[in-house]
Amino acid sequence: MNSTVSALARVASDLRAVLSGDALAGLSDAERAEVLRGSGEVCRLVDAVVVEAVALADVEFGHRFGCRGMNELLQRALLTDAPSASKIVKAADLVHRDVNLVSGERLPARWPALRETLLDGAVGIPGLLAATAPIEYARTRIGTEERLWVDEVLAGHARGLRDTDATTDASDADSSGDAERGADVDAADDAEADTTAGAKHPGPAATADDLRQLALTLAMILEPDGAEPTDRDAQQGRHLNLGRLRKGTHRVVGDVTPEVAAQLQQIFDAFNNPKVGGAPAPGVAFAETDSTEGNLDDVFNSDPRNVIDPRTPAQKRHDALAAVLGIAARHEDMPTLGGAAPTLVVQVDAKDLAAGTGWATLAGSGTPVPLSVAAHTACTGAIQRVLFDEGRIVGITTTDRVFTVHQRRAIVARDKECLIPGCHVPASWCEIHHVVEHARGGPTHTDNGVPLCWWHHRSLDRSGWEIRMNGGLPQIRGPAWWDPAQHWRTPRLSIPVTPARRTVLRT
Repeated sequence: MNSTVSALARVASDLRAVLSGDALAGLSDAERAEVLRGSGEVCRLVDAVVVEAVALADVEFGHRFGCRGMNELLQRALLTDAPSASKIVKAADLVHRDVNLVSGERLPARWPALRETLLDGAVGIPGLLAATAPIEYARTRIGTEERLWVDEVLAGHARGLRDTDATTDASDADSSGDAERGADVDAADDAEADTTAGAKHPGPAATADDLRQLALTLAMILEPDGAEPTDRDAQQGRHLNLGRLRKGTHRVVGDVTPEVAAQLQQIFDAFNNPKVGGAPAPGVAFAETDSTEGNLDDVFNSDPRNVIDPRTPAQKRHDALAAVLGIAARHEDMPTLGGAAPTLVVQVDAKDLAAGTGWATLAGSGTPVPLSVAAHTACTGAIQRVLFDEGRIVGITTTDRVFTVHQRRAIVARDKECLIPGCHVPASWCEIHHVVEHARGGPTHTDNGVPLCWWHHRSLDRSGWEIRMNGGLPQIRGPAWWDPAQHWRTPRLSIPVTPARRTVLRT
């Protein structure tokens, strides 16, 4: 048996011995951490063996083993998937060494320093791809000398040899305008000297993300055209697709430009940060409705169990986007459809809505949704009744139940934020909820409207929170786990209010 194959067989045998029995179960925390560190080194060395084997193979290698190409051969030999095989092939291209046709000797790789780092086990396939991707993206705009200098810097960074002046040297070299890029050569020499000098005291090795960040910085400095080429590609590549319904949800897939992503992130932060970072001013406190109940303000001002809002950050971002879409749809600058704002239409049989049974459907897609969605939509919109007779429309009536702009402003001025304690979404971003449902005779009046954020409005019926109006003021009764006494309480701002008796709204 070939010595290389025999060596790999011995490694596999040793690893099986490690996994036999309960040897790993009896380790201390320190020993287990050391096992992880050692396993990482083994994984990186295995990556190097695979990449180097692929890099040394010719283009017909896969065909000779009955495969369509190298990707299929790697899937079968390594029992991996196509994306993983593609990463191996890409890494092999980066460290591939061509053969000199005259001498037969192998020429240096495109990334010689990182190749040596790979063979030493200091970097694996993820780190190699992360380090080279930003430079490869701009490969036609960055010269050979600059690339080789970056190669040295990244290789040293991967080994934990930090070159603190790397970006400064790159910036100076880029701005010098020297046709020979002499400053880059000096920087490369300096980096090599620093690497040699620092080899005695290396720091922590860099992760793949560390290498990516450094490479992005170096690429930005060395890119002669700045961000323009990247922006042009971004404009061409931007897209957003709404997937088909699967298990009750639609997958949203796409790539957005940086400014759109930044704007969306700001919206997410505006909606969600107040709820995850603690109660900001104004917070929520409670005024007792019955003097005999005792002083329970301190108990009910906060939720020590932190389960008022059980949503994950990702779920909060979804709900923030839902609220933003609702705000955008009713904005005066939104283009109209058929003479009206783009409106979500939920279709439901009148008998089902009254009985609370059956399903509703979303117009345009026919997607079935629970009746609670229809009730939620109707609470903030209008009900249009369409009477059919054997498929023919024989009657149309519309019940106007939308709070006017002036009513919304008054409710916003009164309540300031979502009425549910602990939720600080500003009232101006909330939906206005009919405390007594319109279908049960509740008027569209400020004495019957309160602000609820999209999620609390959508989940109100099953959340355990109850709302009532008392003399034109909203009151809250929380779930039993939150308030065992089940008292009605009047939310109020915890900060002092101005002594003025009247709030003036200006338009």
